[in-house]
Amino acid sequence: MKKTLLLLTMLCSVSTAFAQGWPWPQPTQVALVRRGTIPVVFGGETRAEGRSYNNAPTFFIYPDARLGEDEAESLFVSLAMQSVLDENFGTAFVVNPTGERWDADKDFDAFVELFNIARSGNLKVIGFGGGATFINQVLALRAADHIAGIATVGGQPAKLPKGFTSYGVPAFVSGKNAAKVAREYEALNAAHAAEEPLLQVVVSSATQPDAVFAEAWDQVFSRNFRFNNYKHTHYEGARFGQYGPYELEPYTMAERLGLKRLIVELPAGFRQRTLDGPKYLWYEYWPEELLEDAPAQSVPMVVLLHGNTNDPRTQAETSGFLQVAGEDRFLVVEMEWQGTPNYQAMGHDGIESVIGLLLQKYPQIDPSRIYAEGLSAGSMTASALGIKKSHVFAATGGHSGGLFSGHWIGPFPTFETVWNEATQKRGFVETAYCSVFGTMDTTVPYMTPENWKGNGYLNAWNAYEQMNGMEVVDQMDFSVDPVFGQAVRDRETIRTAKGEGITIETGQLYKGETPLIKLVAVMDYGHWNFMPTARIMWDFFRHYRRDPATKQLIYVE
Repeated sequence: MKKTLLLLTMLCSVSTAFAQGWPWPQPTQVALVRRGTIPVVFGGETRAEGRSYNNAPTFFIYPDARLGEDEAESLFVSLAMQSVLDENFGTAFVVNPTGERWDADKDFDAFVELFNIARSGNLKVIGFGGGATFINQVLALRAADHIAGIATVGGQPAKLPKGFTSYGVPAFVSGKNAAKVAREYEALNAAHAAEEPLLQVVVSSATQPDAVFAEAWDQVFSRNFRFNNYKHTHYEGARFGQYGPYELEPYTMAERLGLKRLIVELPAGFRQRTLDGPKYLWYEYWPEELLEDAPAQSVPMVVLLHGNTNDPRTQAETSGFLQVAGEDRFLVVEMEWQGTPNYQAMGHDGIESVIGLLLQKYPQIDPSRIYAEGLSAGSMTASALGIKKSHVFAATGGHSGGLFSGHWIGPFPTFETVWNEATQKRGFVETAYCSVFGTMDTTVPYMTPENWKGNGYLNAWNAYEQMNGMEVVDQMDFSVDPVFGQAVRDRETIRTAKGEGITIETGQLYKGETPLIKLVAVMDYGHWNFMPTARIMWDFFRHYRRDPATKQLIYVE
């Protein structure tokens, strides 16, 4: 029980260093530090507007030559980037050379030191003149796979050694020699550019710092971030090079996906139209063309549930579901389900009530195609909802979470309470379920051949097997399948372009000829979302509908 409660306090926590903010130990070559002016508070007050703090960008700015503090301030001001820092919880460092001139080895060591202090996966580097040359010729060759974006102005091009290979880096180049610099970045990216569209190289005629930054932010920096969750969990910390190349992922901006975000703050006493008490908060992400003009009952809805103490935009911005919604055009809703000092906790009944309000407000929502997905603690809740609120959802799924055993009072459902409800419904109710997990998760650990009994993921699979009237496979045999510990159908291995080529293993459990449970293992991955799995989960969800009148689950080929 103590171990379980400890895990609950850790679910989806974030970097302690980032949470505490600046000051960190400051290297002597850092001439200036500027942060966004909006404070980051974890598990406390929620600022409903703007973006979440997840994947906040960090900028290392390399000038032509050593600058004093006043000169560094002038360079920062000339970039006109404060609004970007404010809106995205960003941090900017103006970084001097360690000596009078840029030195490849000494200043690369200084970069590594600052990288380890900043602990940012979303690192962008900006260089001018000599600083641009240092970036092009040193950082791009030695650290491209740890940098989310490069912008250089007027520097000399890289000198790629014969046979040199790289995972590549998105780049924005301008000024003198821009064409030559761009060609070297294209060569740097060549090995992976075909399979990773984020590896773009943009050439600009801009030379003024504010124009350079505005274009670089719009065309490159705001398009992606890097993230490393391989063989560890990102918020546990990592040093440069410790876990290999960082994943390159899309930085989520709803408007670029043709989605309109609506912020809903509903008074707790809304039925009496009073403003007393905490509010309820949720976000709606609507395909713009479907918000005002869509046929009745034609739009599917996916409900997202964030992890423990996470910002309530976490799943929308980090799960990959907004990217999928942008492609397939469905509604995404993320709720503040846990509650904060200024927002009400919803609980299972509150989540159902919000869905009821949405169905009343938007007749275009299809009540037969409502789904739920969550991360970590949100995965536990989504897993429970598919059984406790089976009349609402056609399918549910979770990433990095299942159902813990034990009994306690609080917002987290337990295996025993969900199992009892599944048992009562067995043979009468079905809900499809998708379980996604990293095999190197240490926060909510996956099963091993030596330690699988009572595992939270297995608990969730068994609960759905029980309710769905399937065989409950509660004894694992990893000689049958080394990943899933049991026989599964439709076995598939998917190799991605992320990191060193992270692989995904999938399989399905059937009731007769109908697949009702999908298992998705992200190999050697830690505790967090892996964005490509959103497409896998949605392609599973879309086969299921629940008849609004009879509440029967319908499988559609």
